[in-house]
Amino acid sequence: MAEVVLRLKELLFPANADIAVLSVGVDIERARVDARCTMAGAACPGYEVCSTGVHSSYLRFLADVPSAGRSVVLQLRVRRFRCRNSKCPRRTFVEQIPGLTRKYGQRTERLRSTLTAVGLALVGRAGARLAAVLSMPISRSTVLRLVEALPEPEVSTARVVGVDEYATRKGRRYSAVLVDVETRRPIDLLLTDRPHPLPRTRCPHPARPHLCGHAHRRPGRGPA
Repeated sequence: MAEVVLRLKELLFPANADIAVLSVGVDIERARVDARCTMAGAACPGYEVCSTGVHSSYLRFLADVPSAGRSVVLQLRVRRFRCRNSKCPRRTFVEQIPGLTRKYGQRTERLRSTLTAVGLALVGRAGARLAAVLSMPISRSTVLRLVEALPEPEVSTARVVGVDEYATRKGRRYSAVLVDVETRRPIDLLLTDRPHPLPRTRCPHPARPHLCGHAHRRPGRGPA
C-alpha cells in the first residue's frame, strides 16, 4: 500500500517533494485527492522568519487539473504557524506550497496556468466553453480576470515605429496607434483633440528612432 501511495504522489505531484498523498477517492464525475505538506515549518511572508510552532490546521479545497476526463479536487491539510518575530504585525500565518498554492487561491497554480493559457488563446466566452469541455468549468468573467492578472510583458525599445491615425469621434477626438513594425506589436495609443497630431509635433513616445509611414487616409474613416 505504501508503494502505491508513493507512486500516486510521483504521478500527481512530480514537482513537489514536500507533499504527502494520504488517499484518493474517485467517482463517475470527480476525483478527490487528500494530501498534506510534510515540511517541518514555514516562513512568515512578512519578515521571512521560519517558524515550526503550529497554531492550528484546517482543510483547503482546491480545484486541480482534470484527470481522465474527471475534475479533480485537492483536499489539502494546511497548518497555521505562529510568527516568532515580535515586531511582525501577524500573529499567525498559513503555510503556502510553492508552485501549488497561493494566498486565498481556489485553484492550484498549474490549473490557474492552464486556464490562463486558454484565456490568452480564446478570451472569455469561447475560453469558458473550451474549459468546460476539458472538465475545467469556469465562468467567462473569471477567464478574463485571470488574463488581466498577468504581469505586463517587458517591451524592448522599438527601432522602427509605424503610426496609424484614426478618429474615435470625428471632429472632437482623434487617436494615433504606435506599432513596432518588426514585432508587429502595439506600443502605445496617443489621444488628441486634433487630426494628424504627429506631423505637427514630435512623437512623445521614447521609442522613436525611425518613424515609418502614416496611413494616407482621412482620420474620420476609422482604423484599418
